[in-house]
Amino acid sequence: MAVRSAGLLLHRQNSAAEVEVWIAHMGGPFWERKDERAWSIPKGEYLEDEDPLAAAQREFAEEMGVPAPSADYVLLGTFRQPSGKLITAFTAESAFKPEKILSNTFPLEWPKGSGTVQHFPEIDRAEWIGESEARIKLVKGQLPILDALIQHLRGTEGE
Repeated sequence: MAVRSAGLLLHRQNSAAEVEVWIAHMGGPFWERKDERAWSIPKGEYLEDEDPLAAAQREFAEEMGVPAPSADYVLLGTFRQPSGKLITAFTAESAFKPEKILSNTFPLEWPKGSGTVQHFPEIDRAEWIGESEARIKLVKGQLPILDALIQHLRGTEGE
């Protein structure tokens, strides 16, 4: 059975009326010097019997170090990644602006083969990024989530 993840893609409009999204740069030595295709929506795995929105909010808090903003979240859909993982993504408009990001960590033998285990943050930074730039920064498999957000926003304009 496929691994399931749930995540939140917060959005807002900047002063130029461009959609901005809150995304996170992945942590650890593999991603350290990468920028393009090295960002992700805040997300994490959940169990089959767990509510995906509750899981997405929990994972957001673990990766950001602060709770997900209180908002009316909308399901964008479930998206299959190239790895086969399924991401269930939710969105909400928010003015989220934490004072700092403090991600949980993961253990990794580094340097590889050294026998030394170090702990690295799951994400090393997160920020508001305009849609066009987010299309370059997000890992390719998550672009359909961004597309679904834009489609959703177009469908709700003028309501």
